[in-house]
Amino acid sequence: MTNLPEIQQDLTTLQKSQGSEFTEINQLNIPLTFSNDTDALIAVEKSVAICDRRHWGLIEITDNDRIRFLHNQSTNNIQVLQPGQGCDTVLVTSTARTIDLTTVYLTDDAILMLVSPGREQSIMAWLDRFLFPMDRVKLRSISQEYGIFSLIGPNSQNILENLGIINLPQDFHVHQVFNIDDVPVRICQGSSLASPGYTLIFPITSAANLWQKLTNFGCVPMGDRPWEQLRIIQGRPMPGQELTEDYNPLEAGLWQTISFDKGCYIGQETIARLNTYKGVKQELWGLRLSGEVSAGTAIMYNHPETGGETKIGELTSITPTEQGYYGLGYIKTKAGGAGLQVKVGEVIGEVMPVPFLCRGDR
Repeated sequence: MTNLPEIQQDLTTLQKSQGSEFTEINQLNIPLTFSNDTDALIAVEKSVAICDRRHWGLIEITDNDRIRFLHNQSTNNIQVLQPGQGCDTVLVTSTARTIDLTTVYLTDDAILMLVSPGREQSIMAWLDRFLFPMDRVKLRSISQEYGIFSLIGPNSQNILENLGIINLPQDFHVHQVFNIDDVPVRICQGSSLASPGYTLIFPITSAANLWQKLTNFGCVPMGDRPWEQLRIIQGRPMPGQELTEDYNPLEAGLWQTISFDKGCYIGQETIARLNTYKGVKQELWGLRLSGEVSAGTAIMYNHPETGGETKIGELTSITPTEQGYYGLGYIKTKAGGAGLQVKVGEVIGEVMPVPFLCRGDR
């Protein structure tokens, strides 16, 4: 039997030779930075970066009732998907509070569910609660069996074509298995960010060789720290920060993950009521900030007429960049949106749109 820790070590050794500093996530050594954060972010804009996402969870759902089951447990319409297609969908509580934003890929005989770091076991336990003895559904963690890399940037397709891969998926979340050096690699359209790209799922035994090949072909290694910068600047919400039991997916700007005409699912009544009666009281926005402040700090609005301050929201994430500080935060809908001038702690902020999020018509 292949020794998986040794295979993981091969990739770690290779990444260390490329200048990586590591952080431990889910008992894995994941690159935090390759001491090239600026170059990696430039690559995302102008060429292509590669990011190691082995610390994300991968759940396999099999057996005859798999599609119906997931359809009934999440916000998007899973039943309309065909093998080779996928979508983003949100797991919510019975009161529509967010558990995780996930991506699902349908294959001929399974559903692969990509979940956020640290969420795999809790999501499997949560899904298991809704399995009845007559349900023909099997849940299995396959995270230790597969690696996950994302290519991020406008040249992602060119890199893969240079490897001899043609007819790449073009539609969002469409995926197909291609052979790279006789290794089956599932190439999925989409980078999990607003930037163009592809997500690659492959046997973990090939991780080091595939990483080497892709970086040799021009992919710029990118660590988890610049990925975090990107996800905040672009507005991708994450569990424990923007996705908590304090917020629902409409407030989180995840309208594109919700089907309003599918049948009943967990949390459906609350989401339908919020949509029908325009009940979204707060929304997630980007923030351009004049300085550093801690997540969890209140967002205040200074009334120009009275001079008084009112709390209108809360900062959920913040990151430094070469252009200053950027954050994400929930702001009361009635307070306004893009262009609003606010105060967060002792720093000044401006509310700004972010490309990842989608809002409904109010």
